[in-house]
Amino acid sequence: MVYNYYINEVLMSSLTTKKAIAFAFKQLLTEKPFNHISVNEIASKCDINRQTFYYHFTDIYDLVEWICLEDADKALANNKTYDTWQLGFLAIFELLKKDEVFIKNIYKNVSLELLINYLYKLVYPLIYGVVEEKAQGLHVSDDDKEFIANFYKSAFVALVLDWIKNDLKDDPKMIISRLSVLIEGTILNALKNFSK
Repeated sequence: MVYNYYINEVLMSSLTTKKAIAFAFKQLLTEKPFNHISVNEIASKCDINRQTFYYHFTDIYDLVEWICLEDADKALANNKTYDTWQLGFLAIFELLKKDEVFIKNIYKNVSLELLINYLYKLVYPLIYGVVEEKAQGLHVSDDDKEFIANFYKSAFVALVLDWIKNDLKDDPKMIISRLSVLIEGTILNALKNFSK
């Protein structure tokens, strides 16, 4: 019992440190471009040493990836079903809007590939959850489900990239409303066509 308590304390401490590093990094992004931020600056900002940073992350790109995964978990929460995917996608838009400085910095100062990978990590779990739900009772291979999820993931990410490119101006609710019209029934139809 004491051992489990110790493990939980270590894990919580590690998570707290990671969150502090992420917060410091995001604060630095309000002051300067992504490609001008060093590990030393991040460590100094959250009052740790370089070794502590490297204990938790291999580099700044690893930190960005961790931030993406954490944000995705928070944004999507329980909105991964067919009936709630619109709420999940709206949560993604709201997250991106809230972290506008972070997103625009990545968009303007880092390779587009990094931003696309970030968005894929946000969107894919949502889409795949919907595909899995709609595939219930159908004999669809995992490869086919992944193919369908990847197709929709790419479409969603293209929409989000256009939104970022246009300075996050368009109303996300309107985008989702239009998207809903396009998607209605198409995932189930695709799954039925792939069903054996």
